[in-house]
Amino acid sequence: MFSSNDLTLEAAKKFDREDKLKDFREKFNFPKDENGKELLYFTGHSLGLMPKQTQDYLDHELNAWANLGVEGHFKGKFPWMPYHEFLTEKMATIVGGKPSEVVVMNSLTVNLHLMLTSFYRPTKERFKILIENNTFPSDKYAVDSQARFHGHDPSEAIVQFDPQSHDMVVSDEEIEKTILENKDSLALIMLGNVNYLSGQRFNFEKIVKLAHDNNIMVGFNLAHGAGNIELKLHDWNVDFAVWCSYKYLNSGPGGIAGCFVHEDHGHDANIPRFEGWWGHKKESRFKMPPTFEPIGGAETWQLSNPPIFQLASLRSSLDLFSEAGISNLQEKSRHLTSYFKFLINQKCKGRFQVMTPEDCGAMICVNTGEHGKNLVDDFMNKGVIADFREPNILRAAPVSMYNSYEDVYRFVEIMEKH
Repeated sequence: MFSSNDLTLEAAKKFDREDKLKDFREKFNFPKDENGKELLYFTGHSLGLMPKQTQDYLDHELNAWANLGVEGHFKGKFPWMPYHEFLTEKMATIVGGKPSEVVVMNSLTVNLHLMLTSFYRPTKERFKILIENNTFPSDKYAVDSQARFHGHDPSEAIVQFDPQSHDMVVSDEEIEKTILENKDSLALIMLGNVNYLSGQRFNFEKIVKLAHDNNIMVGFNLAHGAGNIELKLHDWNVDFAVWCSYKYLNSGPGGIAGCFVHEDHGHDANIPRFEGWWGHKKESRFKMPPTFEPIGGAETWQLSNPPIFQLASLRSSLDLFSEAGISNLQEKSRHLTSYFKFLINQKCKGRFQVMTPEDCGAMICVNTGEHGKNLVDDFMNKGVIADFREPNILRAAPVSMYNSYEDVYRFVEIMEKH
């Protein structure tokens, strides 16, 4: 894909001139140093940048509160009562679900627990949950606690992939082998679609088919996938999925999360779940009946009315995604990420090892060898915001919505000097 001719700054600038999404960069606020110089930002996998228009979206709701008070629930351009519905269709497009299968609500781990309550139904024979190696700690805490809640020892109930090569990436063959070896005892497979520590992207479609062929439920944590890679949750027959929105979806720190429930389950009255008034049928919700009547679809899992300011912030970003197109963003991301890997491999031979496999999202995970966290501190002193995970993993994400090829080149130029 790339050649020695692409190892120059001029080549990076040429890629930027040809980038059909290049104008979106100007729609975001970039952090600056104490002298006002724009920093190179590579931590969109941790916290996405703030769209400039988000201020206006939030101001609109603040003004509605000031001018309308409680009537803001029913009046104004974006009344608060149905506000989450203004986001549904665009969010559904991003994750590849039907609008009835998607809802914006709560925070990531809260949604994960709600989904585990419904879809982890252990029996005496089937009580295990399969998770990925290098699972994000919060996911591990969640599945461990769910196993204990159902009376199982997590050391017996939780199964993890064990890469035979002893690195962080597990092969498709090893994934299939692990599932088949445990097929009679697995109640659920719960994976992150892009691993937070290696950047590995799992083959959703293949995993779901293998699981369903063996009567195993499948759910995914899309924290590093939503807004990062193109998803087709409905077509892949994923049972459920959860995600946050403050990473690639640029909703701001602690932004509201999302949830997908396949339509095969959304109207199933026999599925156990925790319930709250916002999941009650809209027509009779404010008649305050004593018996719960489910809306149907993913909205049934709602508990409370959502935080409007968080919704407004996310709506701002989703409008940009709608304008850019998730397919266009994915196309650029593949090329930009491959360029990043190419530059590291060519310019930093012997010093840094790219650990992320070819099939990945935007995030690159690099083994820094003997370098510790002081490496990232040094990058910061040189104008780069990157990320470090113990013991020696540098994580950096060139986000296709706002990072440029020149950003990537200048970062690798700094890496090259170490």
